[in-house]
Amino acid sequence: MNEPIVARHWLALAAPKAAPAITTTTVLALARVWNANGAEHSLGNAVLMTALSLGAAAAGACASVGRAGDPVIAGTAFAASGGLALAGVAGYADGLPLPVLLWSMATAGAYALAARYWRTDRREQLAHERDTSVRREEHAHTERVEALRAGAQIEVARSGAAYAEQLALALTARAALPGFDVQALTSAGLPELPTAEGKSV
Repeated sequence: MNEPIVARHWLALAAPKAAPAITTTTVLALARVWNANGAEHSLGNAVLMTALSLGAAAAGACASVGRAGDPVIAGTAFAASGGLALAGVAGYADGLPLPVLLWSMATAGAYALAARYWRTDRREQLAHERDTSVRREEHAHTERVEALRAGAQIEVARSGAAYAEQLALALTARAALPGFDVQALTSAGLPELPTAEGKSV
């Protein structure tokens, strides 16, 4: 019930929101480095990137078919296909306008897809927090009832101990009275009275 409260660092909160832009920017930067090192107008490199992109897209299509399809694998494969296509075009093109245009479109698409998953995660998190708060209230109510019951039992035990102590003091005080004769009471036919030691007199 007493779960630790963990405050997440602002970088941990911002990292998932910045991940799509960081990914597409990294792909663009690496493609432009590749462009400067011989990929510009290289037909062989363009064919290679096209084949890799089509292969990743085919893997994504296969992973999303049927009931046994895995959406995580399919999404990863389609993202890899888009990244390879962006890298191929950015590496082959000789200017920046087309690569930057493709980068902006890829970034917008990545955020559009990520927003769907973020909404789903947010709904699941809110449902979990509601269930947790309901369970905490139920446990808190149970704990309050048990605390009241235990307090009542303690008070009953204390009152019983106090009664026993007062009875013992009264028996001791009675035995100490001058002229008190237990045998005289017994011979008179009175019932035996308990003493402080618990024996009948």
